[in-house]
Amino acid sequence: MPEPGTGRGDQLLTVDGVRVAIGGGRTEAVHGVSFEVRRGEAVGIVGESGSGKTLVCRSVLGVLAPGCAVTAGTIDFAGTSLVGLPRRAWEQLRGTRISAVFQDPASYLNPSQTVGHQLAEQLRVKVGKPRREARTAAVALFDAMGLHEPERVYHQYPHELSGGMLQRVVLAIAVSGEPELLVADEATTALDVTIQAEVLELLGRLRRERGLAVLAVSHDLAVIAELCDRVLVFYAGELVETGPTAEVLDSPRHPYTEALLRVASVGDWDRRTPDVIDGEPPPVGAEIRGCRFADRCDFAAPQCRSGPVPLTEQAPDRAVRCVRASEIALSGAGAIGAGAAV
Repeated sequence: MPEPGTGRGDQLLTVDGVRVAIGGGRTEAVHGVSFEVRRGEAVGIVGESGSGKTLVCRSVLGVLAPGCAVTAGTIDFAGTSLVGLPRRAWEQLRGTRISAVFQDPASYLNPSQTVGHQLAEQLRVKVGKPRREARTAAVALFDAMGLHEPERVYHQYPHELSGGMLQRVVLAIAVSGEPELLVADEATTALDVTIQAEVLELLGRLRRERGLAVLAVSHDLAVIAELCDRVLVFYAGELVETGPTAEVLDSPRHPYTEALLRVASVGDWDRRTPDVIDGEPPPVGAEIRGCRFADRCDFAAPQCRSGPVPLTEQAPDRAVRCVRASEIALSGAGAIGAGAAV
């Protein structure tokens, strides 16, 4: 279970009206997304491939691929505006106040250097520790990450370690600068069930011990249920539902969230190959007048296609982008998620 979040007024990250274009600016893939992450809080982003969740996270990190750009909106991190931040300022921010872990840890490590050397170098460059002190701190950090025989691990190369061990090494590097925010983009996807659970437990412990805020991206609702206080549901470049994780999973208010729950493995860690939702998302950049989910939705009505659908607050900390949300809730459409283990 995730730890309780902090108070509403303690925002660390604020994303407001962000739009992201790809293809050299020709195609808009993220359409005016807004959310916040509070200090010490874990917020999860879920959605199908192509929903815009990774584009948003890479916008937060300032590492969008060439041809991609934030075209509108603001991203504020503890009073610092991140959109258009100069490279030198990013170098001071990344690895110290903001860090990240991604799906394939081996691709972010130098295969020709021991993992201990790479962590010690991070401690020297980003934290300013002397060489000998950095080595001692690196071994201690490997131990804190749950790596057995940390002194031996220090001298090993990436190819000598398992996937789970590599992810712990990358986590050690990510938290070595005592960041306030960790962005975890599909960080457990490539791991088997047992190792995945161990890494999620480690992330929870890092939150408790370090006051770390986490922005976690996953296509897997079971991961979000285990780790996150709040969940943001993305569909076709829009935020369609948000709220406390337990509430959203127990009683979804958007038909897409309900569909995700119907095919997901929440509460069943032995079923790690989720089913799929019928139909396909609209092409990236498609101009759609109304609800972007309408063509796949069992509850679609004429008013769903008549005009833009705003994200509407339904209750404190709950919002949904659906003109029929109150009717669907009353009809019991969200009962699929009830009783799911979170």
